[in-house]
Amino acid sequence: MINSMTGYGEAQGEADGVSYAVEIKTVNNRYLKTIIKLPELASFLEEDIDKLLRKNILRGTINYALRLKDTSTSALFDIDETALKSVMEKLSRAGSSTGINGTIDIGNLLILPGIIQPALPDKKRAEHIRKHVLEISQEALDKLKQMRATEGGYLETDIKKCCTAIEDDLEQIRGRSSIVMQEYAEKLKKRVNELLARAELKIDEGILAREVAIFADRSDISEEVSRLDSHLQQFEQCCNGVDLVGRRLDFISQEMLREANTIASKASDTETTRYVVNIKCQIDRIKEQVQNIE
Repeated sequence: MINSMTGYGEAQGEADGVSYAVEIKTVNNRYLKTIIKLPELASFLEEDIDKLLRKNILRGTINYALRLKDTSTSALFDIDETALKSVMEKLSRAGSSTGINGTIDIGNLLILPGIIQPALPDKKRAEHIRKHVLEISQEALDKLKQMRATEGGYLETDIKKCCTAIEDDLEQIRGRSSIVMQEYAEKLKKRVNELLARAELKIDEGILAREVAIFADRSDISEEVSRLDSHLQQFEQCCNGVDLVGRRLDFISQEMLREANTIASKASDTETTRYVVNIKCQIDRIKEQVQNIE
């Protein structure tokens, strides 16, 4: 089963006057990396959320964001009275020194940074928040995983199409192997006969056969073709496997490219070379798609 590393999931909920909103995004990464953004009121949940994310997702960069809005009468916050008093004294001195008279609106002062700070919840309230946040986070994760699975299905379809194209070209290369040997023998015999005709000499068939055998050994690609075919079968098996197939598919695609390059270096036939170029194009596309697989 193939899952994409790219996905998005969100969920909202409300309980006891507190609204919760969770947003999770994932992008490609060779390893697993979590980036968690929490409001101060829920900062104690970072470890729990990290464990939940790692339990559900195996690879990729995870961006997790939680938003809380407490509209209940028991909203948790503290007023830094020392900071508020300091601000009021400074404003009073400034008014006296400049001759500006006026009243100080405390309500306006409360919006200054650092005056109002969220208070940490007690044990009971913290457990209540943990329960709801983890539930909503799991709901967002389920949506994320569904999207990653859907995207993974598209990737799998495209990759298997590439593999089929490679198999077709590989079959053409197999069919060319025996023909190439025969054509080479005929060309060599014709060329030698033309050169020897001037001297009225006859070619030694044994020497000709030896030259053809040397050429056949030097340009033999049967092993490489067989290994590439084996890699294609392994690739298909991995697509139907579970957990972290991305890394294995990436390794197999590199081995496929290695065999294709070897075939290209050995091939002395233009038709075979053309098929190898097609194969390498398909492998490059596979390698590009594999980078997005979990």
